[in-house]
Amino acid sequence: MYTGPKQLAAHAKQDGNRSERGDFLIMRKARLALSDGQSFAGQTPEWVDGEFGGEVVFNTGMTGYVESLTDPSYANQILVFTYPLIGNYGVQPEDTESDKIQVSGVVVNEAALAASHSGSQATLLEWLKSQDIPILIGADTRALTKYLRSRGTMPGVITTRIRRPAMPNLAPARVTIGQPTTYNKERRKKIVLVDCGTKENIVRSLKQLPVQIIRVPLDYDYTNDDYDGVVLSNGPGDPTDYPETIAITKKALRAGKPMFGICLGTQMMALAAGAKTYKLPYGHRGHNQPCIETGTKRCYITSQNHGYAIDEKSLPKGWEVSFRNLNDQSVEGIRHRTKPFFSVQFHPEAAPGPTDTQWLFETFKELL
Repeated sequence: MYTGPKQLAAHAKQDGNRSERGDFLIMRKARLALSDGQSFAGQTPEWVDGEFGGEVVFNTGMTGYVESLTDPSYANQILVFTYPLIGNYGVQPEDTESDKIQVSGVVVNEAALAASHSGSQATLLEWLKSQDIPILIGADTRALTKYLRSRGTMPGVITTRIRRPAMPNLAPARVTIGQPTTYNKERRKKIVLVDCGTKENIVRSLKQLPVQIIRVPLDYDYTNDDYDGVVLSNGPGDPTDYPETIAITKKALRAGKPMFGICLGTQMMALAAGAKTYKLPYGHRGHNQPCIETGTKRCYITSQNHGYAIDEKSLPKGWEVSFRNLNDQSVEGIRHRTKPFFSVQFHPEAAPGPTDTQWLFETFKELL
């Protein structure tokens, strides 16, 4: 059974919304209010009450909602799913990218009340309720996505109130490990993983390499430590909000040891090298983004989640574009022509193809 605009109205007239397991779902009116005054109506489960703010962004993936909702790069954001039905296979712990749901809110057209996968441990709504994450159901997500595409992402509020809500103050999010943590201690080669909001699948991918991994907070200065290479992780928000990390990265670049950036790590590598970044109008979020590798002209389907990009014209001497987005021609990767530095804006640890760009981890290993 699913909840959508028609289904919600029909079941409300009977005995409330009920899943195949017999759970009742009582709904209340709600809406998504945007900072420019536009709003989109829907309904929300009765346990959602109040106002919940964030930057409103959209994701174009057909599946992978568990991975997206737990991705630290989505901190402080209300995530709109463009695919009309979300939640059909429930929630499996092995799909999570962090220890909790990171988004500020969720907007869907239809939500599955029952989980069809035998390995599921909760339905989508049960999972959201357990962590007090609001969801707006029955919104016209197609119209909302088209609206954001024409006007750009903006602050918004999921609200059950009638009055006009106050828009959120979107302070920079900080999603990082508290203290340095080491994996694979028995291995000789040492790499530093700078955690700005590292997805767990990045850690899993690095663990497959014959290296010791030292995962450090984003403001930890590792440049005087014993290490053989650096990985700059993904994370939320504007890369210029990480001045400490950029300053440390600049010192690491001068040391000349291999460096691999992923997503936000690409932008911070560029800033540390002397380039500039800019905000994309609506960002790249989804696991169906085509990227072409310069030189080989080979196209890869990639998983992405970023709202900022590198200004190609600002790249300093010695640096070049390694990947480009085929949708808007924006920079999706950079590399140094002579030094062991490279990075990609997409997520090579993800599985859109299913292992299209996993080879980038092998490239990093060889540079070590």
